[in-house]
Amino acid sequence: MHSRLLAVAACAVGLLTAGYACAEPGSLSSRPGSTTAPTATAATMPAPLSNFLAMFTAVPRTIVSYPGSHKPGTIIVSTGERRLYLVLGNGQAMKYGIGVGRDGFTWSGSTTITAKREWPDWTPPDEMLKRRPDLPRHMLGGPDNPLGARAMYLGDTQYRIHGSNEPHTIGTATSSGCIRLTNDDVIDLYTRAKIGATVIVQR
Repeated sequence: MHSRLLAVAACAVGLLTAGYACAEPGSLSSRPGSTTAPTATAATMPAPLSNFLAMFTAVPRTIVSYPGSHKPGTIIVSTGERRLYLVLGNGQAMKYGIGVGRDGFTWSGSTTITAKREWPDWTPPDEMLKRRPDLPRHMLGGPDNPLGARAMYLGDTQYRIHGSNEPHTIGTATSSGCIRLTNDDVIDLYTRAKIGATVIVQR
């Protein structure tokens, strides 16, 4: 039974990655804009296949001990550990598995969440299009979009914390600097994280 489930999961992962091979998820994007209310289409968007695949590939989110002086709501991104911690208070945090920037696209520092969007559109920046001219110039939000189900925009930078339609990349360093989670985890984080929350990215 276990081998059959693994075979099904492997086939599903293969089909998913073949469909998205031309995209560069977790990429740099245009400058964040203001928060917009979810549209009726976004509110009724079907759950993507990646939510199912994440059961086989994702690191389960867990409440862990996290002593320190950070106030509740602070997000700590450990790129070396490839984990994101949302401080809950009382010495605890919610721990999520993440994908991070590959070599040459890593960064660190402190910023804030300036906007949040459900099923965000994706517009690859000029720098990315120079590297990948095969990418679409614009992609509407939805299950096929590399940015996944939710996005949280960071300061006045081109980075964001977002979902992914490639859950098998969680725990790897493959993005262009953004922080990616599974769609299930990013939806959970999105409901907890507030605009104005501090985000600290550590290498």
